[in-house]
Amino acid sequence: MSTPERATLATMLLGLCAAAVAAQGPGLGVPASPATIAAMDISIAPDGRGLPAGSGTAVAGEKIYVARCMACHGEKGQDGLHDRLVGGHGSLASKAPVKTVGSYWPYATTLFDYVRRTMPYQEPRSLQDGEVYALTAYLLYLNGIVGQQEVVDATSLPKVKMPNRDSFVWSPEVPPQR
Repeated sequence: MSTPERATLATMLLGLCAAAVAAQGPGLGVPASPATIAAMDISIAPDGRGLPAGSGTAVAGEKIYVARCMACHGEKGQDGLHDRLVGGHGSLASKAPVKTVGSYWPYATTLFDYVRRTMPYQEPRSLQDGEVYALTAYLLYLNGIVGQQEVVDATSLPKVKMPNRDSFVWSPEVPPQR
């Protein structure tokens, strides 16, 4: 077989292989089962839909915070290496706004969702739901939003009125969830 014929044959074989791969997909991964998808769907709506069972208080949350959060966020949520979590009340309209849990976030359920998905930074999703409730209660307590002994759970958390909730301007296409 001559070189031009070999080149033509190689091109044809390559084309057939490419067509076979395209018809079957790249062959990566496996189809996700409904159970796999359900396990990954941990979304929490502002109105509390999707909150899991469990509960916590600021007293319990302080112990978890000291062990798992203080190294990054500082003592009492201030002066850490990463985002400040406490304070900033009334600063958003100033030239130096301080966006914290207490000064900026519109929903306490969003705080729960964020902590549950992303913290601690080096081990996201490693906290149990009760620990997330306790940490949420502690951060809300540090910001003067809930009491130290107040139980935070799937029923009480959506009822928490965040200080800045009514300061957001909503798009007509996405009305606020109250």
